[in-house]
Amino acid sequence: MLLCGGDVLTERQLHRLNEHKYRSAGNTLLDPVMQKFWNWFTKRLPLWLAPNLMTLVGLCVNALTTVVLILYSPDGKQPIPGWALIFFAIGLFIYQTLDATDGKQARRTGTSSPLGELFDHGCDSISTVLASIATCLTFQLGYYPGWMFYQCIAASFLFYLAHWQTYVSATLKFGRFDVTEVQFSIMFFNILTACTSQDFWASTVPGLNMELKILPAIAIAIAHAIVAFNNFSVILAGGVGKNGSTVAGTSVLSPCIPIAIVIVPAFIIYQKSSPHLFEEHPCLYLITFGLIIAKVTNRLVVAHMTKSEMDYLDTVLIGPAMLFLNQYFNNFLPEYFVLWLALIYTLADLIHYAVVICRQISSYLHINVLTIAPNSPSWNAQKSDKHNKGSLNGRDKKYNLRQGRHQ
Repeated sequence: MLLCGGDVLTERQLHRLNEHKYRSAGNTLLDPVMQKFWNWFTKRLPLWLAPNLMTLVGLCVNALTTVVLILYSPDGKQPIPGWALIFFAIGLFIYQTLDATDGKQARRTGTSSPLGELFDHGCDSISTVLASIATCLTFQLGYYPGWMFYQCIAASFLFYLAHWQTYVSATLKFGRFDVTEVQFSIMFFNILTACTSQDFWASTVPGLNMELKILPAIAIAIAHAIVAFNNFSVILAGGVGKNGSTVAGTSVLSPCIPIAIVIVPAFIIYQKSSPHLFEEHPCLYLITFGLIIAKVTNRLVVAHMTKSEMDYLDTVLIGPAMLFLNQYFNNFLPEYFVLWLALIYTLADLIHYAVVICRQISSYLHINVLTIAPNSPSWNAQKSDKHNKGSLNGRDKKYNLRQGRHQ
């Protein structure tokens, strides 16, 4: 929790973070197929390219392509040109590729660190918000505000839930149909819609008396329920800590409070708004609360990596508090204006948190965030290791020559 300055982590938390080891389990349907492409792509990356920079560039591309969709359809009801839908699909593929290869690049350059894992999860939490909103715009779910609210909030909640079970079990577990498959599904729907039109999803399903766009929404809701059930099964089975607690020795149910403090007000404000704030400005509303959930999720990731208790309250909650109090005082200020204030504050708070924690961790680990230092311990360790092994294949020779130029 920060208002103006100060460190996020204590010395003890930094020590635990340094000892943290990433653990994952499970393999998705498409990952084995995509690994060949990702490995091919990684080998063609320059050795000076920092893994965190790759992830950040991918997120910026993802954000840019999403903003284009929002500009065309801020209320989720307006038509979007086919090129913009394809543009988003390409942007999501770029993000997926860079996100999947940043870890490979880190191992290739000898710059793997806990900061890289945290940076990766942080960008993923924001990308989840962007992708879910973009999908709703593709289907024009603005005509069904309840469905749009559910789809976006549920997507962010499931990302939080995945790290909740990691906080309990110490292992990030992947299902057969997971992130990679979801991303390709979104790309497919965008390309299909671009090749047909958004009117295709507005056609009525014979015998069901509903628009075609509701069927994917129902299918996604069922998938959400299955994923949630699997994660809660892991959580309720008990954790790796003492007496079945979390990695921090806290109750396995404790992470439900921080997320509930965000989602419950989001729903209440949506329902109680007399000028129908969400219905009129769904994208602005979902970005605001999506970023709030992203901040809370990042704090959960930090709690897991540092094996520490997660605080229930956070400064980012000032954003929804603005909206809640404004409604309590009968909209003393226009809700649209307060929503913009909440978004600006939330974005500033999230960026401030990210910058402070990245600086603190990079300083403690003596590494750079977005660049690879020529004289960094990881760089020198890799150089020494390659020299001792005497394994100078073509790529290694080029790598060592490049080191010489830097030094």
